[in-house]
Amino acid sequence: MKLDLVGIPVVECEREFAGGGPTEQGPRIPESRESMSISRRSFVQQTSAAAAAAAAVIPAGTPRLAAMQQPQQGDPSLKLLAMRGLDAARSAGAEYADIRIVDLRTQSVQTRNQRVTRLGDDETLGFGVRAVANGAWGFAASPVLERGEVVKVARQAVTQALANSRAIRDPVSLAPVRAYPDGFWATAIQQDPFEVPIEEKIDLLLEANQAALAVNGARFASSGMRFVRQRTTFASTEGSVIEQTVVRTYPTMSVTAVASDNSDFQTRASGEIAPMGLGYEYVRDVNLISSAPRWARQAVEKLSAAPVEPGAYDLVLHPSNLFLTIHESIGHPTELDRALGYEANYAGTSFLYPPNEMIGRFRYGPEIMNVQADRTQHGALATVGWDDEGVPADSWPIIKDGVFVDYQTTRDQVGWISDLTGVTQSHGCSHAQSWDRVQFQRMPNVSLLPGAEGYSLEDIIEATDNGILIIGRGSYSIDQQRYNFQFGGQVFFEIKGGQLTRMLKDLAYQGTTPEFWNSLDMLGGASTYELGGTFGDAKGQPAQANAVSHGCPPSRFRNVQVIDPSKA
Repeated sequence: MKLDLVGIPVVECEREFAGGGPTEQGPRIPESRESMSISRRSFVQQTSAAAAAAAAVIPAGTPRLAAMQQPQQGDPSLKLLAMRGLDAARSAGAEYADIRIVDLRTQSVQTRNQRVTRLGDDETLGFGVRAVANGAWGFAASPVLERGEVVKVARQAVTQALANSRAIRDPVSLAPVRAYPDGFWATAIQQDPFEVPIEEKIDLLLEANQAALAVNGARFASSGMRFVRQRTTFASTEGSVIEQTVVRTYPTMSVTAVASDNSDFQTRASGEIAPMGLGYEYVRDVNLISSAPRWARQAVEKLSAAPVEPGAYDLVLHPSNLFLTIHESIGHPTELDRALGYEANYAGTSFLYPPNEMIGRFRYGPEIMNVQADRTQHGALATVGWDDEGVPADSWPIIKDGVFVDYQTTRDQVGWISDLTGVTQSHGCSHAQSWDRVQFQRMPNVSLLPGAEGYSLEDIIEATDNGILIIGRGSYSIDQQRYNFQFGGQVFFEIKGGQLTRMLKDLAYQGTTPEFWNSLDMLGGASTYELGGTFGDAKGQPAQANAVSHGCPPSRFRNVQVIDPSKA
């Protein structure tokens, strides 16, 4: 059996993530949802009419919304506002303060069959001030970018810090960082997705849906695009003034096939396409239209696929599946605040505790296993020039030759473990979702490095006698210590005697984190490495979303327990 795979990256992560690609519900979707949608022709007519009506009631010479808003990134007045806020914080008693002025724009276009089902385009602008006073943190924010408001909010942040200081046990201690008075960084893109006409985006999506529906047995096709552009001006009392623009892009597709007697339906999502830190050129490069028929054919094939026979198998995990396992069983448990019990929202705490018994001692996997945290990787979602407290983007090992060596840290965390790691500077893991959220520790890009042997996916399959190839992410569960888990997938192929034989369905694999990773025995080479990731990894209270990527090669794991969850 020859497998038709396209070498493009992976899909968005888990249930906890805010947002997501289109989820096709097949025949269970009520007719009322379809009636809420709109054809492309009607969409263009209605939006054009709305624009004309708006123009008719706005007097000539009235500034547009963008012109009426506060200064944009690059305007010297932003720096002046930031300096005024920092001066106010210092005058109110802050030992340290920083300010972030953020312009965040998001856009989402969703379609189903030949209808537009959703169109959203939102922009928010404001600032947040974080301050340390009497050894404690305080934070305040506002959407009003005016000098008086900046001064008032800065003083509120200090007042909050002083109130918080009454309950602290240990005062905040910030690791040193160099000042960057003229910092600038931007995502390397070829085309700003927000400059591409909505009609062009809709035409592409509807054409992709049509290509999928041309496959006999394909009943529903949904596709979409999501875009983020965040412009941030950061300044601190330590002398940094940093401007950054981050752009992220995510095209998605899902095809549902329905049995002729309506007794079953199966869905194939675009699991090999990841959200990326790229521009609209990425949408064109992944080419939904050309891939749609393949996804549709596999959705149809899943209807007649054989259910798996439970037991122990050698698993060959494609990057579009393995990235989620990395996220859950390596990314979350190596967050230092989780390991020390300061954070438990959404993903629980961590089995990697206490640090003095784990760092340099705990064997996560075999010697071929190396995991890198990286905020510098081109195209990855958590890639920046500086984090949200002015620390330069860093790259460092989390697991080296199979042994756990370091956590993810921010400026106020690194001192907690510096005597164990020898690292005295932050790894740059501070992030806030927008201007109205305080920055705290968030996951960087965390990736399993390719093997030195240079194996291809075909090499790994040929070396496997009794196994299963798993592509794409599916449902999953993991405990609150990130230790016991179960993961599904999108499509499954039986491997017998080094050959792909048939498609399987109703499959999930189980294990514990150390047991699973220590069963790793083959890694694909550098040419097989792909990125997966998510637009919305949620954490904190109130919740915040972080975008993060996880790269890996296809990998083999020996004697992993496989079940049929439909019979559980």
